[in-house]
Amino acid sequence: MSQPIIATANGRLAGSAVRHGVLAFKGIPYAAPPVGELRWRPPAPAQPWSGVRDATEFGHWAPQNKGALDDVMGAETGEQSEDCLTLNVWTPGLTGKRPVMVWIHGGGFTIGSGAQGIYEGATLAAHGDVVVVTLNYRLGILGFAPLAAATQGRIPATGNEGLLDQVQALTWVRDNIEHFGGDPGRVTIFGESAGGMSVGSLLAMPAARGLFHRAIPQSGACHTCADAEVGVLRGEAILAATGLDAEGLLRASWQDLLRAQRLIEGGRVEGYPLARIGSLPFMPVVDGTVMPRKPIDAVAAGTAAGIPVLAGSTLDEWNLFGAPAKAIQQLDEEGLYKRLGYLVGAEHAPGLVAAYREALPGRGGEPGVPELFMAIQTDRIFRIPALRLLERHGLHETRVFNYLFDWTSPAMGGRLGAAHAIELAYVFGTHTKPGAQKFYGGGVAGADELAAMTMDAWVRFAHEGEPGWPAYEPQRRLTAVLGASRRVLEKPLEAERLAWEAVPDARLGSL
Repeated sequence: MSQPIIATANGRLAGSAVRHGVLAFKGIPYAAPPVGELRWRPPAPAQPWSGVRDATEFGHWAPQNKGALDDVMGAETGEQSEDCLTLNVWTPGLTGKRPVMVWIHGGGFTIGSGAQGIYEGATLAAHGDVVVVTLNYRLGILGFAPLAAATQGRIPATGNEGLLDQVQALTWVRDNIEHFGGDPGRVTIFGESAGGMSVGSLLAMPAARGLFHRAIPQSGACHTCADAEVGVLRGEAILAATGLDAEGLLRASWQDLLRAQRLIEGGRVEGYPLARIGSLPFMPVVDGTVMPRKPIDAVAAGTAAGIPVLAGSTLDEWNLFGAPAKAIQQLDEEGLYKRLGYLVGAEHAPGLVAAYREALPGRGGEPGVPELFMAIQTDRIFRIPALRLLERHGLHETRVFNYLFDWTSPAMGGRLGAAHAIELAYVFGTHTKPGAQKFYGGGVAGADELAAMTMDAWVRFAHEGEPGWPAYEPQRRLTAVLGASRRVLEKPLEAERLAWEAVPDARLGSL
């Protein structure tokens, strides 16, 4: 077919026809480039262009350092630039009003892109007759730097500029998606890891209200958000790591800023160890305005009432980080209690260790200390926050649903289990892409069926507000387990869940 050309509010775009009869439009600016005086500012609207803009190639990736897990998951890179606020659209057709699914990528708020091959949207768009959107947002020191207090307001950054980018992208979707055959009144946001945590944040943000109508936080919920006091320390750490004042920061190259980010992430800034600023020093922060309070508290108060939520995790999330880590694999009992004392509090550690030590043999094999730690971390950061989101949101909205993904990765000789991110290729139907088999196991029996099963649930949720299994409620805690088959179980992993009941919200999520 001839090259598709459409008109948007900012100008005309020329896209391309891809497989399954889907049309793709890539690298579309949804905001002005956040450069110069716009660095660390809320995103400004994109400027109009004249003529027809080529939309056949992805835009720049947000500036970022190399990922620590590239060797396990496979490295993917693109040209980087601060001029990175673009999005990509896949649509089965330019007429009609289809549900829209807007993907927010993960990567610890410091790496990743909407252009990653695993997020290629053609298969999902065709499978579910939906419009799929993926986006970039500012990352790390450029997107989550709470600099306002540290610079006495000369740089008014709240630390939530990356989230405001996501809001701006959703605003663009509201204003333009009809041109791509999408329905601005049926927008589902979905994301994994930091993307799931972003979804949890958007559920709580005043600026995001009305811009989406359903939400799927995958392996991330509403518990990853720094207190204001910690945010101030993180801003100070940036000044200490760079040795620059506000004017110097605005003039610095992004490459120099990324070098400073690496120092901060490694706890190598004098006076600002990770024990003081947190092990994930670039993440959303309660600033009193963009994020008035912790997302889980906001949702508990009803800020997201009326929005169906599908939330869940994988069975062995933390194996992705712990299995390759020598320090975790050499962990002994003393080290286990020391780490848990920091993470959950010394008063809660014995009960958690006892509960998991008793429960884990039921999953197969006797657990060693590393396995205990990884299972506890899986639930502390991912599974329990998802369940608490569903419980709190369920007070205001009956359409809340839970899943647990137990498909195992073949990587590292199978030692990863159902690791963090394993569901991604099945949500997008990209498990057959070259290189996907190494981590996702895309070439084995049952993989195609799992992809169809997962996409069916996600697109049904986008169309109807429910994924095809019963809602989650505290009496039965019905959960769809997705893997070699789909089973709906009552109160799965209940002994482990009960062990967390006394642990406060402040101890959950990434610290």
